[in-house]
Amino acid sequence: MQLGVIGLGRMGQIVVDRLLSDGHDVVAFDLDEASVETAADAGAEPADSIDDLVAMLPERKRIWLMVPAGDAVDATLSELDPLLDGEDIVVDGGNSHFERSIDRGNSLSAAYLDCGTSGGPAGAELGFSLMVGGPAGAYEELRPAFDAIATGPAGHDHMGPQGSGHYVKMVHNGVEYALMQAYGEGFELLAEGRYDLDLESVARTWNDGAVIRSWLLELCEEAFREEGSDLGDVDDHVAGGSTGTWTVEEALEQEIAIPLIYEALGERFDSRLEDGKFSRRLANRLRYGFGRHEVKRRE
Repeated sequence: MQLGVIGLGRMGQIVVDRLLSDGHDVVAFDLDEASVETAADAGAEPADSIDDLVAMLPERKRIWLMVPAGDAVDATLSELDPLLDGEDIVVDGGNSHFERSIDRGNSLSAAYLDCGTSGGPAGAELGFSLMVGGPAGAYEELRPAFDAIATGPAGHDHMGPQGSGHYVKMVHNGVEYALMQAYGEGFELLAEGRYDLDLESVARTWNDGAVIRSWLLELCEEAFREEGSDLGDVDDHVAGGSTGTWTVEEALEQEIAIPLIYEALGERFDSRLEDGKFSRRLANRLRYGFGRHEVKRRE
């Protein structure tokens, strides 16, 4: 299968690499010429523009977007739409709001798949978890590409109609906030409690068979190994928050109580106003672990 990939940042390059490794052909474009060169060095065919990318694809075009959510998606789609028709398929692999995905799917000439993507840079080796919404026929058509980009056939599924993929990813991120908060609070008690503990050892032991073992806990172990049990100069400022905010807003609209996610979001916002909480410092470092987000450090 030949696909066009637009957006060659950290995650977009992984999409390109995994498609190429599975034997697919890729035409790649990004506004950053160096990123296009990197994709070309990996084996992709470089494109000079969106028009050029579309012209290089076969009659039935399959295009994967990995551009930042919001205006960048709309700008890309406005360029693509006149060049596409109902036989074509566009996948939005970013963290778009599910209601915007519904609107885009209703207005775009091509079939539109909203694809929640989880796994961070670790997806380069392991593959991503993909949550896909939109027309079932378009999903089936792109199943080989999803198999390549995900961890395998079990790493992706069709969630339902337009918007459902990004809806599931939105809630996934809310759960992520709550889990990070729970680990942060537990390790804060251990760090400030009765014993002088090696927190890397605690995390490693918990991860070997304990009920609360997880990849996030592995990342806690990594954080303590690299920063020390006191987390060194890691600040307690925790960035991000948009998808968690969307999750809380949806819960309020549906009148569903999600107190853990709500409190975790509040802690994240408070981290920008107050100073010193160990749990927030660990959350800051965990964001680097799974997403290679910048670690804010104390002056």
